[in-house]
Amino acid sequence: MSYRLQIGLLFAFPVLLLGALYVLGASIPVPVLGREYVVRIALSDGSATIGLPEVLGPSDPSRPLVVIDAGHGGPDPGTVSETHREKAIVLGLARALRDKLLEDGSVRVAMTRDDDSFIVLEERAEIARALGADLFLSIHADSAGDREGVTGASIYTLSETASSEAAARYAEKENSADVINGVDLSAQDESVNAILVELSQRRTSEESAEFASLIEREGQGELVFHPQARRSAALAVLRAPDVPAVLFESGFVTNPEEAERLASVEGRERFAEVLARAIRIYFARQSAET
Repeated sequence: MSYRLQIGLLFAFPVLLLGALYVLGASIPVPVLGREYVVRIALSDGSATIGLPEVLGPSDPSRPLVVIDAGHGGPDPGTVSETHREKAIVLGLARALRDKLLEDGSVRVAMTRDDDSFIVLEERAEIARALGADLFLSIHADSAGDREGVTGASIYTLSETASSEAAARYAEKENSADVINGVDLSAQDESVNAILVELSQRRTSEESAEFASLIEREGQGELVFHPQARRSAALAVLRAPDVPAVLFESGFVTNPEEAERLASVEGRERFAEVLARAIRIYFARQSAET
């Protein structure tokens, strides 16, 4: 390392340290000429509420509401190939589905993001809960790593193990000051709350599985599915206890042909047709059961 570069790094170090402290929100005593100074950075008190997106479509609040979640965004690109980024592909798919649902006019629609913004993972499902959504759909695209020729969409629902864990966590988190599926938990003790939340989660899981089945059925011959199309996993974005939720892995960004198809106008339109049809059928069934 050259002498000039060493001197430059020596002078740059304090600036870099202060920058790191700013990012981390830390403070540190700095002794100068026998006195102590403290660098303080004001941080949020954590009381800020989640910014809720606009609800589009019919003004009738009795119409069902679907929240569409385009995965990743902002500094998080998701899966990246030489020509495509997951965050852009799934945003295009989400917008196409939103437009198709609004064109049909039968349901209300909200999107967790409609631009290249970043949303904390846990907030995505919370947005759906805060809006009182009837259905939550998270759209992603996969990576096959070094494997070649892997293709096809997958449909994820919450696993049974994760469902039980989520029920316990929500019961603890919400304690006795929340409403789950219209049931006020404030008058119940913690053990009863846990049971009520788990029963709600079980019902929600059944409805999520029904919607996943409809996607697979309506997509036959229209979409390309992975040989193992139906899957379950402990995905944080699916853990709301009272909003049926599905994560749709639309395909593989690492497969050039599939990525091009998903990013094309025709690919987005086909996706939107299938998913909109599955959503309409799902809500029609729910309406018939009530």
